Amino acid sequence: MRRSAIERLLPAAYQRACVPGSVLWALLEVMEELHAPDEAILAEVDALFDPYRAPDGLVAQLTRWVAMDHVVASPRPDAPLPLPVGRLRDLVANGALLARWRGTPYGMRRALEVATGLSGFALDEPAEQPFHVVVRVPAAAAGLLAVITRIVEAEKPASTTVEIVVAEESS
Repeated sequence: MRRSAIERLLPAAYQRACVPGSVLWALLEVMEELHAPDEAILAEVDALFDPYRAPDGLVAQLTRWVAMDHVVASPRPDAPLPLPVGRLRDLVANGALLARWRGTPYGMRRALEVATGLSGFALDEPAEQPFHVVVRVPAAAAGLLAVITRIVEAEKPASTTVEIVVAEESS
């Protein structure tokens, strides 16, 4: 808050006494300096909630806000993130879409694609096994199997069983 704005909030007698060189003037100058860092943060507060502008350390917290915290779930709080921060930013940005389609084949496939940055996931429902889904993972995503498993378990309907199969490496 600027010194002049603070001054306008004071009673009229104080406003008249606030002249350059006075103690009150100096106090208001100090108040302006003390408010400056907080006001700079408040001027950009919307950046804290934008997945592409938020600080890296806050992105994992934003995944909780869009119900994608199972992706970053870890038994230890000091464990590294399972995905690059850019992938987590994409998950947060797509959070509303993913929530709308949760429990559907499209929703699961889309969540897997956004989280891994890869396409080629396939979901099969074998006729001989009702309430069972086979998730076919592209070979390029084999290194992310732990995250893929967490996503599949969270995104599948509760009444279904699931099997995750990694595709063979094509030559």
